[in-house]
Amino acid sequence: MNKFFLIGLLCITIACGNDDDATDNPIFCTLDVKSGLVVQVKDGIGGSPLIDGVEVIATENEYKETLLNNGIDIFYGAQERIGTYVITVSKEGYGTMTTEPIVVTKDACHVITQNLEVILEKSN
Repeated sequence: MNKFFLIGLLCITIACGNDDDATDNPIFCTLDVKSGLVVQVKDGIGGSPLIDGVEVIATENEYKETLLNNGIDIFYGAQERIGTYVITVSKEGYGTMTTEPIVVTKDACHVITQNLEVILEKSN
């Protein structure tokens, strides 16, 4: 009787141990939060970064977000948010620039950041 029990237990272990859904290359995602959009705004004459007074707005249909810069020379937003965005950049004393639609996609873990450089020209 013990032989049959051990043989049965062995068969169950072998049957349950076969993981057909396993992958040879598992994906390990980080807990980082990735920006979908990163925008650098530059002056049209000297090419120096513009930060103070610059407003960068990302719009997707009814969704609207003002991108942040936290005192650095890039503006970022659309945190882990896929979508198709139109970016509007403005600054007093400069013209306003609106982009063509920019598509933010994702991989298995995070959004794929779209980097954009915007040149603003001084208005007359």
